[in-house]
Amino acid sequence: MTYTAPLADMRFALREMAGLQQVAALPGYEHATDDTVDAVLEEAAKLAGNGLAPLNREGDKVGAKLENGVVRTAPGFAAIYKEFVSGGWNSLPFDPEFGGQGMPWLLAATVQEMWQAANMGFGLVLLLNQGAIDAIHHHGSAEQKAAYLPKMISGEWTGTMNLTEPQAGSDLGQLRSRAVKNGEHYLVTGQKIFITYGEHDMAENIVHLVLARTPDAPAGVRGISLFIVPKFLAGTDGNPGKRNDLRCVSLEHKLGIHASPTCVMSFGDDGGAVGYLIGEEGRGLSYMFTMMNNARLSVGIQGLAIAERAYQQASAFAKTRVQSKDDGSPKPEPVPIIHHADVRRMLMTMRAQIEAMRALGYYTAAGIDGALKHPDKETARKTQDRVDLLIPIVKAWFTDLGNEIASIGVQVHGGMGFIEETGAAQHLRDARILPIYEGTNGIQARDLVGRKVAKDGGETMLALVTEMRGLGRGDEGGARRRSGGDPCLRAGLGGRAGGCDQMGGASRSRQTWWRPWRAPCRSCGWPARRWAVGCWPAARLSPRPGWRPATAIPPSSRPSS
Repeated sequence: MTYTAPLADMRFALREMAGLQQVAALPGYEHATDDTVDAVLEEAAKLAGNGLAPLNREGDKVGAKLENGVVRTAPGFAAIYKEFVSGGWNSLPFDPEFGGQGMPWLLAATVQEMWQAANMGFGLVLLLNQGAIDAIHHHGSAEQKAAYLPKMISGEWTGTMNLTEPQAGSDLGQLRSRAVKNGEHYLVTGQKIFITYGEHDMAENIVHLVLARTPDAPAGVRGISLFIVPKFLAGTDGNPGKRNDLRCVSLEHKLGIHASPTCVMSFGDDGGAVGYLIGEEGRGLSYMFTMMNNARLSVGIQGLAIAERAYQQASAFAKTRVQSKDDGSPKPEPVPIIHHADVRRMLMTMRAQIEAMRALGYYTAAGIDGALKHPDKETARKTQDRVDLLIPIVKAWFTDLGNEIASIGVQVHGGMGFIEETGAAQHLRDARILPIYEGTNGIQARDLVGRKVAKDGGETMLALVTEMRGLGRGDEGGARRRSGGDPCLRAGLGGRAGGCDQMGGASRSRQTWWRPWRAPCRSCGWPARRWAVGCWPAARLSPRPGWRPATAIPPSSRPSS
């Protein structure tokens, strides 16, 4: 079960679909040159293919084990994690102020696809740590950032998220864990389940982010606060000191991701685990959602990754498995099954869906960079709105497809796919968790329809759909023209839409007419508010009351996208 990072496909998605050049032009990303990015991808591919992938099968068979209160990870995991940390891979996208390399999240997402495809059981520790770093970086105090971020960013320490309790699955309003103030810290008590890498032997300390209620907190989600609860309390030198009052009670026995220890964690059995409040009391869930939003994009990337891994294995099997004659050939000899039409159909379906996922996933990651770094605050805000809209789509669609593609991979193997020996079944078992955690896909649908689409009356959704169809807006007109997008083609009118290009910087010699708010193109009927009315020159439309020549409207007074 080998894995080779599809570097050519990744580079295409990075540059042509996600706009790596535009991301690298953002303030703070100037060092993300083509040469640097290519070097990072090449080295990451080596570590993924030669280091992580060979441990994947053994990790699935042996799994993590709890022995005398200590969780021992699968063979080779501790050693490869040390190699991972010493190579600086953990610090790739994080703030240089705390030891990060400050590379774009777009590049981090691309490299993350390699880790998760090569060995998802290992990759989960990286995913949870990334989310915990993000939450502390956005909401922690200066002292908390200084104490925890450098070690977590380097990978010397890892982070977790502790939400779920036995009686409270997705309904976090039912959380019962308590945090009682005790001087400058809190004492946390309660039990959490499904805690990924809640205990392990790969790092010297584990920083738990725990949701709990203070004694006077109101019922429901408004009464939840967020706490940093480290496995070891910091000593006077900042290094791990006294063991905190928390422990792993048991490991869950799971359908897949056997190498990833999923822990039942108990806090405060001997009086209370020392915890430190992040931000304000009662705002813990909103802080945790910073972490979860980050994690949901990463889970979507996991769906893409497991699909790629399943495709590679299915393709390799189809090229070597000899069965039956080729229906398109008169020769009676059996041929590799890749010659058979149905097998080719399945492989092409897998490949096409993977490429679509990669394009949208990288595009969304590039949006995170734009929201963080764009110098214009309004543009950054709109970019963040678009990312918020896309993340539940990426999480749900990618993870559903990851399951479907892994299942097709089993089908390509035929009966051999149902046998554990080939390894095809592992991809399907591992993929099955993805539509469940970080918010089930049904919850993602509720979030998308109930909050994200309705947030601004559908404006962000309309803009996104327009852009996805290749119809550039404002200063993106050049990108639209390169893609060949033309709204008038939708009406079968043919030819370049002269007036529609007015807002994109094309020739303004034609007198076209434009209405400042939601005017549909009278030729093609496209309802975007920026197209010039009568955009097809042959339409010969006369202006109506309230319409003005588009060429007479200065750029500063035109509506934004």
